[in-house]
Amino acid sequence: MPQHAPTARICHDCDGFPTVAIATGTRHADGTRATLRIACPTCKGTGHAAPAAVVRAGR
Repeated sequence: MPQHAPTARICHDCDGFPTVAIATGTRHADGTRATLRIACPTCKGTGHAAPAAVVRAGR
């Protein structure tokens, strides 16, 4: 029977696309566009959700 590796949970906020490039509308001297790289604040650019914290029951 084949063994399956557990898959990492994908971040719910960015759906696994943790970094985006946003064009600012300006151009560099060589003609390329100036862009900003923005990382997902929830997963901090990893694309994977953090494991849920272990809840401690009782006192």
